[in-house]
Amino acid sequence: MSTTRTRSLVVVTAGLSQPSSTRLLADRLAHATVTELAGLGETAEVTTVELRDVAHDVVNAMLTGFPSGDLARAIERLTAADGLIAVTPLFTTTYSGLFKSFVDVLDKDSLTGMPVLLGATGGTPRHSLALEYSVRPLFTYLRADVATTSVFAATDDWAGSTDEGPLPARIRRAGRELAGMVATRRDDGPDDPFADAPSFADLLGG
Repeated sequence: MSTTRTRSLVVVTAGLSQPSSTRLLADRLAHATVTELAGLGETAEVTTVELRDVAHDVVNAMLTGFPSGDLARAIERLTAADGLIAVTPLFTTTYSGLFKSFVDVLDKDSLTGMPVLLGATGGTPRHSLALEYSVRPLFTYLRADVATTSVFAATDDWAGSTDEGPLPARIRRAGRELAGMVATRRDDGPDDPFADAPSFADLLGG
């Protein structure tokens, strides 16, 4: 008899306004991932972290080196999650300052091996490449397992049908990728691609 597993997903969204197109994209990506996980026989528990709600705690953590309050609880949920969806608005062709500050207060090893789906919003399609040359390298540096498909949504992408067109298709594809990564993730912790690599001491015979 098969047993349905419940996976934990954390959605981090750095939108500054309410309502926010960044939150809208994050919710669509989460829905697509949950739907795909259901097709794989798994359920998901989704926790959404609105960075605007913990912005003061982020600043305090940068000053003191210790997260507290709602931020500490959000980080605890994130580091224990099976997958992460991270969505940021783009300003001056890169991630927002709030988004980067949140990443900066995370422990450098907290995202090692974690499946991550990236999304971003911006005014025009000409900002879309920032996902690949700015946001993706940030999570690659943290040794996260970043999904191949990332999703950028410009203002015009929200016009028309919500189920047809390039953006909904890309959202579904990205959700399918993340769901597959989460479903195959080991239950005893993240797969660290560098776990078996020898240390410098070993290489030097120390």
